[in-house]
Amino acid sequence: MSAIKQNAASADQPYQPIPFAKKHRISVEDAKAILEKHGADRKSADKEARRVAV
Repeated sequence: MSAIKQNAASADQPYQPIPFAKKHRISVEDAKAILEKHGADRKSADKEARRVAV
């Protein structure tokens, strides 16, 4: 699979809580709450995580 197709496919998948928490330097509990609220919408989840990280 090409890198472009791989990135597009992974964009449709929901985040896992631990890598998401590490990426945004937030607690795993906060990450789980954000991911439950936003589901597979990565853009919204990332935006919310940036708010929590501040």
